[in-house]
Parts: sequence; structure tokens; C-alpha cells
Amino acid sequence: MNELLHQTLSGLATGGIYASVALALVMIYQATHDINFAQGEMAMFSTFVAWMLLQLGWSYWAAFAATVVLSFVVAAAIEWAVIRPMHNAPELSVVVVFIGLLVIFHSLAGWLFGYTIKQFPSPFAADAWYGSELMSAHEVGAIFVALIMVALLFSFFRLTPLGLAMRAAAQNATSSRLVGISVGRMLMLGWGLAGAIGAVAGMMVAPVVYLDPNMMTGVLLYAFAGALIGGIDNPVGAVLGGFIVGVLENLLGTFVVGTELKLSVALVLIVGVLIVRPSGLLGKKIVTRV
Repeated sequence: MNELLHQTLSGLATGGIYASVALALVMIYQATHDINFAQGEMAMFSTFVAWMLLQLGWSYWAAFAATVVLSFVVAAAIEWAVIRPMHNAPELSVVVVFIGLLVIFHSLAGWLFGYTIKQFPSPFAADAWYGSELMSAHEVGAIFVALIMVALLFSFFRLTPLGLAMRAAAQNATSSRLVGISVGRMLMLGWGLAGAIGAVAGMMVAPVVYLDPNMMTGVLLYAFAGALIGGIDNPVGAVLGGFIVGVLENLLGTFVVGTELKLSVALVLIVGVLIVRPSGLLGKKIVTRV
């Protein structure tokens, strides 16, 4: 019983990381209706930037803030320079662009920082009061970081004029232009927010899996599964899905399929959701009148 509780709580901690990446995926999907397959590699590269700043003597939180801001700017620039010219391109061409971004960030990280595994510090002290035998301080902290990001984004989209403009641009670009909303700027902002969220997720996962160019490969797959389960067009649903995937991965990996087949859990979840409920738990069902 104690082992079951431990694996469940540990799964919630891992799910918090998946939820953060799923949130970034949903941000870009809402803005462009495309899945950014390079989201994990962008988060990994941002984490390497934070590691480099730490090596230069920066404090953790200074490096954290600088990395989040830089990731926002880089992601917004990618939308403007790479994604926007592909607006009217075929879907397959857009997919190839995302795969190209994935390869570029992966190769660039290996070239600049090397492929050796590096340690990345946790912002949460190991002996903090909120840590316990069942959940480490970093695991508790990762959950709270994910929940804080959800609360901030929810408040931003629901309570601010800029957030409402972003929602309008994502739902109906033509009508938004007619009322004076700059859809291009809203798309850039959506990409920038996704880049910043991804950077936070990368810095949360690096202390657990260590830092190397391949660290986000499995995380992105689990996050994608979480986004599909919760609803790829619903940020709250994506976060809920991320936590569900984290718990299922831990429980099934420990008690059913073993650690070697844990990654297959995400694949089974993706296929199952697409077959049974393509819109996800909280996603919108789109009905087209013909």
C-alpha cells in the first residue's frame, strides 16, 4: 500500500512536468492549429542556455528569468520568420518544417554543448520542509510550478484584454481582423508564451533526468498523450491529461508492464484516445454541417 501511494504521488510529480509541456503544445495549437513537434527540443535548448548561464556564475533565479525571457523572444521570432510564411502551405509542408526545427535544435545543442550528460540543479532544497519520504522537495515543487502556470494563464486569458484578443484571434482570425485585432501579433505572442512555458518545463525536468540533447524525447511523447487525453484545444484539459499520464505511466510501469515498456503506455494512450474520444476529456467537439 505504501508503495502504491509512493508511485501515485511520484506520478503526480512527473505529470506536472508533462502538464507543462502539454500546456506549451496547446498554446501553439490554439494559435496555429498545428502541433509543434520541436517543442521538446526547444525546451531542451533553453535548459542548456540556463545551464551555460549558471556556469558563468549567474544565480539560479537570474538564469531562470533570463532563459524564460530569451525563450519567449526566440519562439516569437520563429513564428514570424519561419511559421508565418508557411500560413498557406500544405499541411505536409508545415509538418516537415516542424521536424526540421526539431533536428536543428537537437543538432545545435549537441554542437554547442556536447552530448555528455550534465547535472542541472534544482531550485528546491533537498531538505525543504515540504519534502518527505513519499515525495521529494523537487517533485512537490514541480507540481506547484505547473499549477501556478495554469492559474496565471487562466487569469491572463479570462481577465485581461490581451488574453481575450488572443482567444479571439485563435478562434476566428477573420472576424478578429475586422474588429482591429492584429492576428499576426497574437500568433507571435502565443508562440512566445509556449516557448517560455517550455523553458520552465525543461528546467523542471533536467534535475530529474539530467541534461543532454535527448532528455525531452520521451517527455514530449508523454506530454502529447496528456494533451490529447485532456483536449488539445483546452489548456486546463491538457494539464489534467498530463497529470493522468504521469500517474498511469508510473503505476503501469511499476506494477504491470515494467520500466522497459513504460514509453509504450503513452503510445497506447494516444491511439486509444484518438479511437474512442478524439476531442479529449475537455476538448470541444466540432460538428460541420454538410
